[in-house]
Amino acid sequence: QVQLVESGGGLVQAGGSLRLSCAASGRTFGSYSMGWFRQAPGKEREFVSFIKWDGFRDYVGSVKGRFTISRDNAQNTMYLQMNSLKPEDTAVYYCAAGRFNGYGSRWSAYDYWGQGTQVTVSS
Repeated sequence: QVQLVESGGGLVQAGGSLRLSCAASGRTFGSYSMGWFRQAPGKEREFVSFIKWDGFRDYVGSVKGRFTISRDNAQNTMYLQMNSLKPEDTAVYYCAAGRFNGYGSRWSAYDYWGQGTQVTVSS
């Protein structure tokens, strides 16, 4: 069982930055692949980024070059550094953990989810 708690969301102007954190319980954090998803009002949950247990990472095209995912296995924490934020980045951001092979863009690949943190970008 893994419990995930996101933090770091808030209100920021367009062009600004935020860093989201996802703190995980348990001693096996390093064996999990981790992901970030987001959901805007009236829209489906969308893949943002993932980082596998071996460090491989990728992003949805709309955030490439602006967002950076990282993890600190010693601190059981994953991060999402978000720069050059745009109003269309406004959403509730969720972190997720799972053990799977292959790519990590499907929400169904993940077994555990956090409660979400709101990110609002004003124009």
